[in-house]
Amino acid sequence: MENVLLAFGLTLFAGLATGVGSVLAFFTSRTNTKFLSLALGFSAGVMIYVSMVEIFFKAQDSLVSAMGEVPGKWMTVAGFFGGMVLIALIDRFIPKAGNPHEVKKVEDMKNRDKHVEDAALLKMGTFTALAIAIHNFPEGIATFTAALSDPSLGIAIAAAIAIHNIPEGIAVSVPIYFATGDKRKAFKLSFLSGLSEPVGAILAFLILMPFLNDMMFGILFAGVAGIMVFISLDELLPASRRYGEAHLSIYGVVAGMAVMALSLLLFI
Repeated sequence: MENVLLAFGLTLFAGLATGVGSVLAFFTSRTNTKFLSLALGFSAGVMIYVSMVEIFFKAQDSLVSAMGEVPGKWMTVAGFFGGMVLIALIDRFIPKAGNPHEVKKVEDMKNRDKHVEDAALLKMGTFTALAIAIHNFPEGIATFTAALSDPSLGIAIAAAIAIHNIPEGIAVSVPIYFATGDKRKAFKLSFLSGLSEPVGAILAFLILMPFLNDMMFGILFAGVAGIMVFISLDELLPASRRYGEAHLSIYGVVAGMAVMALSLLLFI
């Protein structure tokens, strides 16, 4: 039960980081592009390393134990690419106007044009909030199941996802503030979009927990590994480079991998 509460807490922490992005948009005068570039690269490094070195092989051990060596290894690979296909489909069907990957900066708040079509911007901001909510749902399942299996692993994944959610909070806040001039409304939508992460955890608890044997655990973990690698390659690294600090992005990736490797060695 203690692990379940920790898993819910970590998922909530990761999801509500969208609200942190929103607060940064309102209370800082400039976007710290160097910090965001390094932080997003760091997050990608953590997620790629932990997925390929730890989670994938945990999934494989469970599936080999449940199915035998050859079928278990095939099922692990199928689950890994299945996770990639799932998150790619979610990305594919998100409306373009609401794609959460578009970089927004705090400075944009000061450039609000009263003549811009408010309805169109409000629609864009609302779509972005919806897109992030849909996107965060599988991330919530990933964080919850990882924390349930191994709390130290769950903490690392929750921290990486929280970093990645900060610019998403900015992406929701900026167009909604443009459209309405209402900081409270922009913050509320940004905050609510992050709540789909703990909702994903609650559904994982209610639906998956009764069936959580070696087979189910292995398939889930293989899918989680695929989801996190896809998010890192499709979102985090491109966003990190779009903030204009390409070398910092790679330094962040290497630092994230090194920190994750060290933490795994220390907690053996």
